[in-house]
Amino acid sequence: MPASTRRPLSASTRALLALELFVAFWAFAGGIGMMGGGLDLPSDWLDGTPFSSYFFPGLILFVVVGGSMLVASLAVWSRNLFAGPASLAVGSILLIWITVQVVLIGYRSWMQPTFFAFGLAVVALAIPLFAGFLSQRTR
Repeated sequence: MPASTRRPLSASTRALLALELFVAFWAFAGGIGMMGGGLDLPSDWLDGTPFSSYFFPGLILFVVVGGSMLVASLAVWSRNLFAGPASLAVGSILLIWITVQVVLIGYRSWMQPTFFAFGLAVVALAIPLFAGFLSQRTR
């Protein structure tokens, strides 16, 4: 379908797309900073965790959080039938990432509750798309 005849994205779907791209960008930036040592994070934060350096947490942030957010945003932008399930999944991934982070290293930054709220927003904004997916699957 040519771009000019595609149905426009609703305001909530545009908000979902923007939020997923925003989170993907910062997950990529944070992951690179953690893997490359560009972020000056205290090594004692890793005490009691399975990690001896920030490389693997950075890789997980980059690939799992950032990569999945980018894939979901592409599904949303392309109006793919799986945009709803993908967005619901990536919102859940972000919520799990932040929860595990707080459990392992404790509360360290205003970014933890902020990105947890972003995860909740992604899940909430994905629900209508997921409902559309379910209705298409039952036809």
